[in-house]
Amino acid sequence: MYESKQISSLQNPLIKKIGVLQDKSRERKKSGLFVLEGLRELQLAVKGNYTLDTIVYQGDLISKDVLFDSLDASLPRPNIIAISKEIYAKLAYRKTTEGLLAVAHSKPHALNELVLPSKNPLVLIAEAPEKPGNIGALLRTADAAGLDAVIIANPKSDLYNPNIIRSSVGCVFTNNIAIGSTSEIISYIKDKNIHCYCAALTASKNYTEVDFTTPSAIVVGTEATGLSQEWLATSEQNIIIPMMGEIDSMNVSVSAAILIFEAKRQRGFSS
Repeated sequence: MYESKQISSLQNPLIKKIGVLQDKSRERKKSGLFVLEGLRELQLAVKGNYTLDTIVYQGDLISKDVLFDSLDASLPRPNIIAISKEIYAKLAYRKTTEGLLAVAHSKPHALNELVLPSKNPLVLIAEAPEKPGNIGALLRTADAAGLDAVIIANPKSDLYNPNIIRSSVGCVFTNNIAIGSTSEIISYIKDKNIHCYCAALTASKNYTEVDFTTPSAIVVGTEATGLSQEWLATSEQNIIIPMMGEIDSMNVSVSAAILIFEAKRQRGFSS
């Protein structure tokens, strides 16, 4: 049975530590810890085999029984600490969440340790994504489509930014994610004989005319600058989504979703 302690002071060192981990990427990287918020996010982190260090909860918003039922008894037991309404209001990003935050250990996401579960993989590669909301949306799409991996090239934001966790609704914990430089990732997909299809405006073919039924990587860049020349030189075929209006591009997460689900359609929505 889990037991819980109580904290009622905003000056408590643990409460200050949680605040720093939420705000400072440098501290997250240095400590190897991050903060997640919400019951669904906690459940997905447990499902993703993340090691929990500490959970703080507000008893008026969530019962100990519900909280304890969300944990895996086979995993190392986290510290469980009750906090006051004042502390929760100070720490919570979302005032409508279920009354809990957790400190968890991050994973390395090394490219050389990435294992693709399928012999015919479908992978999303995002080069230099900047906005946490876009990264979170990409991860939600990848989870919905059951992609074999999401690979982030030259990231501009650390993966455990609270805004990424929040916008991904915990899908950062459910995806098979790796991080590397563009050159490292190109070497990786070539070694795995994965075909590279880059979303680009030039020398492009309609995305519905491309065969995604073989091992494929769909590569997307930022809305502002697109993909680097290194990716365009690697691309087996640039792909484009026809536009019917006045603009020539869409939000990167929307574009990626269209491309990914076309690939899944061609594969009969199988893995």
